[in-house]
Amino acid sequence: KMEADDPLWRPLKGAAGRRRRRNFQLLQVTVRDALNQAMDEELERDERVFLLGEEVAQYDGAYKVSRGLWKKYGDKRIIDTPISEMGFAGIAVGAAMAGLRPICEFMTFNFSMQAIDQVINSAAKTCYMSAGLQAVPIVFRGPNGASAGVAAQHSQCFAAWYGHCPGLKVVSPWNSEDARGLLKSAIRDDNPVVVLENELMYGVAFEVSEQGLSKDFTIPIGKAKVERPEIYLKHPCV
Repeated sequence: KMEADDPLWRPLKGAAGRRRRRNFQLLQVTVRDALNQAMDEELERDERVFLLGEEVAQYDGAYKVSRGLWKKYGDKRIIDTPISEMGFAGIAVGAAMAGLRPICEFMTFNFSMQAIDQVINSAAKTCYMSAGLQAVPIVFRGPNGASAGVAAQHSQCFAAWYGHCPGLKVVSPWNSEDARGLLKSAIRDDNPVVVLENELMYGVAFEVSEQGLSKDFTIPIGKAKVERPEIYLKHPCV
């Protein structure tokens, strides 16, 4: 149960809020905060989990997704790295092979190309070609796709690139509940998972269900989510 004054959780206003006001205060959360809480809960749940990347610690992340985690978990669990995707991605892959569960943040997935050898030839192929005998429980995550005012170097979408690489699980959540549930599943998975976050959606707030607020809430990777059931109308002439 979340406290009403928790800055991560905001009361839903208007008609949507009035629908269930008699029972409890309906809450909504931004995509940024959903990702932040997912990492916080998994860091707390499993001491093998750690986060590394550029400016993820003292600066709270370039997009503030890791806000507050360094103060809570310290330098050994939240690690600032030099601007060297090839270097820190390689460290993360090695740590995963040794039994840890790293979350490797790329400040933008455009520059994950600098670490493509580590992501594909080390992480993805090792687990895949060993038939899972050598687990590589690593998450590569960060902003992906078009953004505002950052030109071509920061506006590419790599969903199709990574989706065509055997050995990788690729997820691209759009709302807060999906971001929260899929990231938690990704961190717990023994396979390398690429989590592509939409940069333009970080500050957008969505309603989160009661179930979605649970620390045990996860969304299975690879199972379809039906947003709206299709209604088939039989033609009168058939």
